[in-house]
Amino acid sequence: MNILAHLHLATLANSSLIGNTVADFVKGDPYTTYPQSIADGIMLHRKIDTMTDSLPEVKQAKLLFRTTHRRVAPIALDIVWDHFLSKYWRDFGITGNVAEFNLRTQQQIQPYIASYPTDYQHFMQAMWQGKWLENYASLDFVGKVLRGMTTRRPKLYLLQETIVDIQHHYTALESQFFILYPNMCLAVQPSIKNK
Repeated sequence: MNILAHLHLATLANSSLIGNTVADFVKGDPYTTYPQSIADGIMLHRKIDTMTDSLPEVKQAKLLFRTTHRRVAPIALDIVWDHFLSKYWRDFGITGNVAEFNLRTQQQIQPYIASYPTDYQHFMQAMWQGKWLENYASLDFVGKVLRGMTTRRPKLYLLQETIVDIQHHYTALESQFFILYPNMCLAVQPSIKNK
């Protein structure tokens, strides 16, 4: 899952938005560095990533990519899932539209962001300024994101070419999303007895 899905799932789980978005910028045991609510959010992010990688739908989706590109397919799929979540937000959304959700999450994170790693601050600022969460609904934007990731990490040069696989198998990927994402939503929601 990518940034929009992590924010959405964190909201469903009543988990820290900062913890769930800073996780990729934190190594090791977060409980030694961060308050429990933040560390719990980091651990939820990691749990979601592990769960996602083990889902049969994700394993099947990886096979839709050319053999030469399967090494980078998991990264491309993370972006694809955000694309479908943004596109079909009304089916899963917590607020009326992605723009409102983006603004609400920014209001919750921004006042505290200076306490976290600089790379995380830059990432979140770029996300807000570029309106990534809303723009993920556009497949052209997905292609732009994949090209941008290649520029920042040249070893992942094949990533920019995965847009071809995504376009070619778009309907199949969409079908996989509608199976896996509702299950992810259910998996993170607190049980009724804990409410």
